[in-house]
Amino acid sequence: MSLSIHTKVFLTLLLACVLVLSGTQAFVHWSLQRGLVELAEAREQARVEIIAERLAEIYAREESWAPLRASPRLWLGALLGRNWPAEGRRGGPGEGSRSPPWVRRFLGPHHQADGSDGFVWPPPSALRDERRDQGAPIELRLMLLDAEGGLIYGRPELLPDTRRFPLDLDGTPIGALAVIAGPPVAELADLHFVERQGGRLWLIVAAMLALAAALAYPLSSRLIRPVKELQRTARRLAAGDYDARVAIGGGDEIARLGRDINALADALGRNDRARRRWVADISHELRTPIALLRAHLEAMQDGVRPLDRAEVDRLHGDVLRLSRLVEDLNDLATTDLGALAYRMQEIDLAEILREDVDAFRTRFEAAGLDLVFDNRLAGRRDPGPAGCAPLHADAGRISQLFGNLLHNSLSYTDPGGGLTVTLDAGPGGGYRITFEDTAPGVPTEDLPRLFDRLYRVDASRSRHTGGAGLGLAIAKNVVLAHGGTIEAQAAAAGGCAIRIELPADRGERSQ
Repeated sequence: MSLSIHTKVFLTLLLACVLVLSGTQAFVHWSLQRGLVELAEAREQARVEIIAERLAEIYAREESWAPLRASPRLWLGALLGRNWPAEGRRGGPGEGSRSPPWVRRFLGPHHQADGSDGFVWPPPSALRDERRDQGAPIELRLMLLDAEGGLIYGRPELLPDTRRFPLDLDGTPIGALAVIAGPPVAELADLHFVERQGGRLWLIVAAMLALAAALAYPLSSRLIRPVKELQRTARRLAAGDYDARVAIGGGDEIARLGRDINALADALGRNDRARRRWVADISHELRTPIALLRAHLEAMQDGVRPLDRAEVDRLHGDVLRLSRLVEDLNDLATTDLGALAYRMQEIDLAEILREDVDAFRTRFEAAGLDLVFDNRLAGRRDPGPAGCAPLHADAGRISQLFGNLLHNSLSYTDPGGGLTVTLDAGPGGGYRITFEDTAPGVPTEDLPRLFDRLYRVDASRSRHTGGAGLGLAIAKNVVLAHGGTIEAQAAAAGGCAIRIELPADRGERSQ
C-alpha cells in the first residue's frame, strides 16, 4: 500500500517522539534506580559506622569480646541500639519496644535471648529467599570477627562473599565487620517508590505520545502544504499553462525548489514564445520566395511573360534561394538537436581558415571589399611549425562556421570597406579568431541578438543577397559543439566584430 507524504511525515514525527520519549523514560528510570542504589549504599555505610562505634565502645568497656560473645542480647543491642529491648510501660520486656518493625519478623524469639545456646547468626529467616523483592536489612547481614579473624557472630560458609570493615580502638585493630551482599535496594519503602515512579513515568510517556500525535498531525499538514502547491503548479505547467507560479515564502529547501520551478516556468514560457515566433518567422521566410515563384509561373502560364531562357534562369535562381533557406533551416534544426555528425580529428585551424579566406577573396574583390587574413601565430615560438594551429575538431563544420561568417560580412558590408580576419592565441592555450568588418555597424542593443535565429538588423545592414538570418545561429551551434564561445562586439572600424574562442584541449567526440 502506497502511503502519502502527509502520512509518512506524520508517522516519522510520531516515531521520533516515541523513540525520544522511550529513551527518556529508560534513562530517567535508570537514573532513579542508580540514585536509590547510591542512597542505599550511603545509608548502609552510615549504619555500619554507627554499629562499629557501638562495638568499639563495648570492647573498650569490657576490654575484650568475651562478654559480647556470651550475650546475644548485647550483640543485638549493638546492632539495633543501646537501649534495645526497651522496658514496656506495662511490664515485661518487649512490650512497647521501639525496635524496627522487621525485628520480630526476622529474629523471632532470638530477640529475647539471654544466652548463647541455640542462637544462630545471621538468622535463617534473614537469609531465606522467600521474598525476592525485599532483602534483609544491613543489621541482619553483619558478622563480627575478632582481631585474629575468628568468628564471634556469623557463619564460616558466608565469609568468602563478604565485604570487610575493620574495627580499631585508638588505632589498634580489634576486629572487623563482615557484610553479606544483599540487594541494591533492600528497603520496602524504596522498592515501592521505584515501582510507583516507574508506573508514573509510563503514564507520562503515554500522555506525551498522545500530545505528540495531536501536534504532529497539523504540523505534518503544514509541512506538506508547500509540496501540494508545487504539485499543482507542476500539473499546470505540464498542461501548457506557463503562467503558473509557486507562491514562495521563506528560505528553506522547499522555498528554493519553488524558485527553481518558477525559473523553469519562465524558461518554458520563453521557449514556447520562441517556438511560436520561430514558426511564424519560418512561415514568413518561406512565403515570400514561394509567392514570387508562383507569380512568375502564373505569368508565364497566362502569357504575360514569355517562356524564354532569361525567365527560366530567374526562376532557377528563386529555386536556389529557396533551397538554401531550407538547407539552412535543416542545419539549424540538426545543430539545435545535437544531431549533426561531428567527425573529430586533428586539424590545422590556421590552414582551414586561410583556405576559406582565399576561397572568398575573389567574391570580396568583385564586391569592392578588402579581405585581409592576419595570422599572428606565425611569429610565435613553439615546438610546431610557424603559424600552425593544431586543433581536435571537425574540419567540415569548422569550415562551415568560417564560410557563414565570411558570407555574412560579404552580404552586409558597404562597398569600399573590408573585412579583417585575425587568428591569435586565446586564453588557456586555445585560439581566438576575430572577424572585424567596416560600416555599417550594429546598434549596441542589437548585438546580443545577432545569434538568434531569423534575426536581422535590416535598418543598418542591408540584405544584398536575401539572407534569412540563420547563418550566425548555425555558427553559434557549431562553436558550442566544439566547446568554444562566440560573441558580437562593436568594431573599431565602424562595423561588427565577431570573436570566437576555441579550446585546444578538447577530447575526442563521437556521434
